[in-house]
Amino acid sequence: MAKYMLIMRASDEAVAAYQDMPFEQVIEAMGRYNEEMMKAGVLLAGEGLTDASDGFVVDFSAEPPLVTDGPYGETKELFNGFWILEVASKEEAAEWAKRCPLGPGSKLEVRRVTEIEDFPQDNEWIQKEAGWREEQAQRAAKA
Repeated sequence: MAKYMLIMRASDEAVAAYQDMPFEQVIEAMGRYNEEMMKAGVLLAGEGLTDASDGFVVDFSAEPPLVTDGPYGETKELFNGFWILEVASKEEAAEWAKRCPLGPGSKLEVRRVTEIEDFPQDNEWIQKEAGWREEQAQRAAKA
């Protein structure tokens, strides 16, 4: 099994199209999609994001880093949300991505989520990361 992140990206065209749709229709379509993934046991996490005007950008090309409030001016696509799935293969991740109820101007970028095992196990920081993850799992089990 592997984890994949489905990253929802939308153009200005897609955002405008969604604004023309009844909100209940959008929520119902996404709700059905999420429910399908939950019933199949593949959905680990998923969240939508607020409008870009609520966000900000931290630009590291200056020292100190420069913080700029949204909206961001001209953009080709904005990141609008994500899902994390645990599936048997890249092909299965692609099949779930193709079922997403998105329209023209929207895209899903699908990328595998790295696991601790993908890194050199003799590295001090990788060992610390493994310890932190174990601690989190123990805290979650107690909760």
